[in-house]
Amino acid sequence: MEFEHTRGRIFDIQRYSIHDGSGIRTIVFLKGCVLRCRWCCNPESQSYDIETRMIDGKPVLVGRDVTVAQVMETVERDRPYYRRSGGGLTLSGGESLCQPVFARDLLHASKHVGIGTAMESMGCAPWEVIEDILPYLDQYLLDIKHMNGEKHKAFTGRSNELMLENARRIAASGQTELIIRVPVIPTFNDTPAEIESIARFAQSLPGVQRIHLLPYHRLGQDKYTQLGRDYTLPDILPPENDTMQLLQQTVRLSTGLDCRIGG
Repeated sequence: MEFEHTRGRIFDIQRYSIHDGSGIRTIVFLKGCVLRCRWCCNPESQSYDIETRMIDGKPVLVGRDVTVAQVMETVERDRPYYRRSGGGLTLSGGESLCQPVFARDLLHASKHVGIGTAMESMGCAPWEVIEDILPYLDQYLLDIKHMNGEKHKAFTGRSNELMLENARRIAASGQTELIIRVPVIPTFNDTPAEIESIARFAQSLPGVQRIHLLPYHRLGQDKYTQLGRDYTLPDILPPENDTMQLLQQTVRLSTGLDCRIGG
């Protein structure tokens, strides 16, 4: 197939994941992102360039160029696990839509061989890019970070109008299961009022039944040092379990959506 020769740039493939989509997943992490979220746990994903991380005093290249066929060789190894669990391929990043042709052709290749597909994305791309991908996508895991455009821009580098409009269009298309995901970040969006505002937006989207609250963690903080960069939220701590349960209850009581903690 012609799409098997499409080339793209990735920085990791993670097998046997139980996050980022239904069942057991193989997650392909694509290079490149248009946002600069201050809490990002994958800073090596932000630049499309191949970079160097210093790990234990040794330089390690981050990023490699591959074809769709090469990625699918890894994805297809775990077909029995997908079949038993309802899993499949998930694209993540970064923002997968920054490599639209590669993302589309990876999803196409997976569907062509009968493997389910999902994509974790902020929806920050022209609608035509998303529209081109939807026929090959079973689950769209769409991040909605905040309903206030100015606060969104202060913490991510961009306002949220495009993402919200794309969320409406994806839902209206009815072509994929749309799941809203919210990274819960102290000082940014961890109040009941802010989470309820996002939940009510999710409730307004046709067909949306699920919302995932993803508690902030510090697992990616060391990567900034390894990349020679500063981490701009050094004093922020992960939310307490009681806080996450309160936010979960807020979503359930205000909207009736199926809300869970974690992805």
